[in-house]
Amino acid sequence: MNLEKQFASTDPVLQKAVKVFQELDDLEFELGLLDNDETTARRCSWWPLISTLGGYSPAKSEFIDRFLDAHLHTTRHKFTVLQYTPQTNSATLPGTALDADHRLPFYKISREIEQARPGEGSKINSYLELVTVHSNKLKNKLIIDTPVLNPAAENVANTKLRQHVIAISDLVLVFTDLFDTDPEFNKDTIAGIVKHQDTNKFLYVIDHFELNLDENKIHEIIASWQRRLNDFGIFTGQFVVLSQNGNTSLIEQRINNLNSDRSYRVLDALETSIRSVDDVVMDEVESALVSWKERSNATTLIILSFVIMLILFAEIAVGILDLFFDPIIGPAIIVGLIAIMTPLHLLVSKVHAKFIIKQLHKRQKQLNLSEDLSGLFEKSLTFWRMLLPITKPVGDNKKNRKKLNGLMEQTKDLVQALNDQFSRSQHQDYQAHYDLQTEEEY
Repeated sequence: MNLEKQFASTDPVLQKAVKVFQELDDLEFELGLLDNDETTARRCSWWPLISTLGGYSPAKSEFIDRFLDAHLHTTRHKFTVLQYTPQTNSATLPGTALDADHRLPFYKISREIEQARPGEGSKINSYLELVTVHSNKLKNKLIIDTPVLNPAAENVANTKLRQHVIAISDLVLVFTDLFDTDPEFNKDTIAGIVKHQDTNKFLYVIDHFELNLDENKIHEIIASWQRRLNDFGIFTGQFVVLSQNGNTSLIEQRINNLNSDRSYRVLDALETSIRSVDDVVMDEVESALVSWKERSNATTLIILSFVIMLILFAEIAVGILDLFFDPIIGPAIIVGLIAIMTPLHLLVSKVHAKFIIKQLHKRQKQLNLSEDLSGLFEKSLTFWRMLLPITKPVGDNKKNRKKLNGLMEQTKDLVQALNDQFSRSQHQDYQAHYDLQTEEEY
């Protein structure tokens, strides 16, 4: 958790959040949901994330060059992560560098691509790249530059990646040429914006950099775009017009607030992880255990029925039922039958468990869960659980529910602390401004 600790060192709220993540890790490891070298903190990027969405015009790439004061030659058909480097020379790394590094926002994304478009997960380098840039504006943050909407290159995997980027970003700069592209190809991206519009992460950038616009004209342009976006079902978000004399302070202000946005996102990811253990994981594994029990018992009953049928045939042939009523032989036969059926039932249960485990792997991918459902399921396959009618997963008890509730309360307290921290910061800014005005008056 080095990266998490690195960012948490500058924020007392995130420092405490790291400890809650560690407590959740301990619980999930205990339940078999997490490997010893894994952590729930890796399920979200701890870098403050800015992303860009745009159409086919060069507005997006030109803005990034101006903002970073760099001349980037990125591939326009890939999702490009821009990261700070102290070296003056830029370097381009393949998509596998992003897919394999838990510190970066596309960790293990190849699995989702494979699920969205079978066969494409192994072609991660054709979708992603990492570019290092020597620009101080990139220090302690990342920019994800999404590819232009090219009808010739669009596919299900690209759509999946755009949805992922929109969901994980703290700030999304949406260049309005996106809404001028073919509706057939931008509908999924717009649907993603509509879905997340209440998160207040979108800033709509209207590019008129070649024009010199006065304040009234800028207001007219923004009002026109607001009406137009209403037709798409977009009713929230801020607007900025790029012009020769335009004021980009709104963009700077939003970028300066990224640390707070990132902190809220990390705490939201923590809360989601805690909830999913009780609300999703336990339910899924219990459902699997019920199905496993039903199949195992049904198979054992079929075998037992076959044994009973053989006994009946033997009775018809030679008459053996009297042996069952013998005070010595009768109990011995029953004990022998139990001695045969018990290991048979255990064997049957283990065979059915293998099929259930395969189904749980598929279910885990469908739900996009990081928790290992099969790990908890296998932990629940103890000797007595195979024999007795127990369908509750191991660890689904009052003690662990109490622990999860405690972690949830800690997370809510951290959100409140973050709210207080932000309020104090605003109050201090206001007080500083008030003191300055007072000094000027005197």
